[in-house]
Amino acid sequence: MPVEIKPVRGFGELRRFVALPFRLHAGTPWTPPLRLERYMFLNRKLNAYFKHGEAEYFLAARDGRVVGRVTAQIDHAFNKFHATRWGMFGFLVFEDDPEVLPALLDAAEGWLRARGCERMVGPMEFRMNDESGVLIEGFEHEPLIVQPWHPPYYQRRCEEAGLSKAMDLLSWDLSINDRERMHPVLPKTAERAHSKYRVTIRPMSRRHLRRELDEFAKVYNAAWSDNWGFAPYSKEDLDELAATLQLVYDRDWFMIAEIGDQTVGMAITIPDINQVLRKMNGRLLPLGWWYYLRKRRFMDRVRVGFLGVLPEYQHTGVAAALYLAHFDAAKVSRCKKGEASWILETNHAMNRGLEAMGGRVIKRWRVYERLLDGAAAQAS
Repeated sequence: MPVEIKPVRGFGELRRFVALPFRLHAGTPWTPPLRLERYMFLNRKLNAYFKHGEAEYFLAARDGRVVGRVTAQIDHAFNKFHATRWGMFGFLVFEDDPEVLPALLDAAEGWLRARGCERMVGPMEFRMNDESGVLIEGFEHEPLIVQPWHPPYYQRRCEEAGLSKAMDLLSWDLSINDRERMHPVLPKTAERAHSKYRVTIRPMSRRHLRRELDEFAKVYNAAWSDNWGFAPYSKEDLDELAATLQLVYDRDWFMIAEIGDQTVGMAITIPDINQVLRKMNGRLLPLGWWYYLRKRRFMDRVRVGFLGVLPEYQHTGVAAALYLAHFDAAKVSRCKKGEASWILETNHAMNRGLEAMGGRVIKRWRVYERLLDGAAAQAS
């Protein structure tokens, strides 16, 4: 039977969209998300992405059986910032069948091309700070929070379908209780930051987390603006991020670096809630809620999700001070290890810093792209 592609219409088809990875990836290192959270995330009225973006969801079926899924989306804030006409694809799940992925990509491409896009980039859910890329190294490792996992055939099928590499994303393994692996220049640089430039580091306030995220956005929008795939956070994005981070907030790992009363850097490192989600198996009932309420008992690793410094203060050693603060946090936390991601392969300064911390790359994801008809014709 041929592969049939159709857009998702109604809650019944959305349930099939959400359920597919639970069937295809059961028994693998993939971590099942909370199904309720997935429904909320995909809801156009609840996800702040849809204040500045639009999307279509597609299902692939063969003889009535779902064999794949994909989204096509346009982030108008991203395109406005970069003066581009990019479209993205994401939420990619498919069986190992040579006909399924090309059909899904053609559907996404058609939707994006009809809206004037010149390039299709992905996968990402819906943007780079969500789950992004196709796993191409580190299949044996469980994914940490907001990291995707894919079986090895994904890379092969993507490249057979004519997708080209756009960017690789790295994850660095860190033992943040082992100072012996640290390069000796780091503590010296951190000490200079404290003594010469009067850098102090304090925890973010949970009570005032939304206000703290305004300071985070100032650092993020300045420090990350030259990075590939960057898009600025809007007020609505920050409102949603604050609500999400309240669920995983940990005083030891949410950090602000200041000189006087000026915020100069920050780090948001998140305890790995995936260790709890694996026990919940996608559901709050009957016992999922019990695991969540006792989540601190199960989490012993973290993900360094954001660590940045305002460009005008990068010479002061603030980054080194934040690195050292992670080793100090590990002293009082159950979490003694973790990963730093996403790190762009082109972010040489951050990669050097993580290597100096004694890290090593253990996972790699690839973001792909395809030039659409008009852009492809110009390129040729």
